[in-house]
Amino acid sequence: MPTFSASKQSTFAGPLLMLLSAFFFTGMNLLLTQSMAHFGVWDIGFYRFTGGLVILVALFGRRGNPFRSPDTKLLLIRGCSGSIAFICFIFSVRRLPVSTALMLLYAFPAFAALFSSWLYQEKVSRPAWICTAAVLAGVAILVDPAGGVDLSGTIAGILSAVLAGLTIAIIRRLKQTNGSVIIYLYFCLVGSLVTAPAFLHAPTIPATVSQAMVCGGIVVSSILGQLTMNHGFGYCRSWEGGLYLTSEVVLTGLAGIALLGDPVGWRFFTGGALILGSAVAIQVEQALRGRNHSSDMNVREVA
Repeated sequence: MPTFSASKQSTFAGPLLMLLSAFFFTGMNLLLTQSMAHFGVWDIGFYRFTGGLVILVALFGRRGNPFRSPDTKLLLIRGCSGSIAFICFIFSVRRLPVSTALMLLYAFPAFAALFSSWLYQEKVSRPAWICTAAVLAGVAILVDPAGGVDLSGTIAGILSAVLAGLTIAIIRRLKQTNGSVIIYLYFCLVGSLVTAPAFLHAPTIPATVSQAMVCGGIVVSSILGQLTMNHGFGYCRSWEGGLYLTSEVVLTGLAGIALLGDPVGWRFFTGGALILGSAVAIQVEQALRGRNHSSDMNVREVA
């Protein structure tokens, strides 16, 4: 995928790419749920990262060195923050009910806004902050925590949200000079290095064809979700993209209803309305204020 270009911006490109990414990540979530019964945290992480690394190198390595970039240091930092965020999320799912872990993770749009404002001086308007708060409220309503609270799992869930917010802010900056593939390639490279020692110490190998298919599905869905997300950040700001990515919660809920027979109640409709309604509201607010993405880029380049 090409790097970001102001001439290629589209009002609908960012939202569509982010919603498509949420769709792919929903598939990954369902597969992760299936894999928990057979694989450990480090096994899942290693298969996701290493599988993605092998596929991307095989597809794009023939054109030359796929790791060449003017932002190697920032790519490595993004790889560290993203891979550790994913491991923390899996660990929190192991220690907490999945609903609680998801609720903690989906605090990341607020952290993305904070990091973007702090690191890159992105302007976040008051309506945008209100919409961000509404998204978090919607997630809190939609996801009904159940069971006891484990301290280590709670800390891991909070860390996953903080690191995911930092990762999204960094991706937004990387998209100015890097394509989506190389951003994800470094994510897979660093993630493979992080998970390899623990995996090799006590590896769990797929014992059946179905287990192998689940691992393969996690790799493919994560690649598609990550590439569309990375490319989408070329068309919208970090906190704005984060708002759209929260639709993953709604999509996962719909998949749970259709495929797993999850019950539907007031939490699903109220929380989903807050999440999607806030995403639409922030787009309307930006249109009324006349803030297009090109002027936003120019302000940051002059600053």
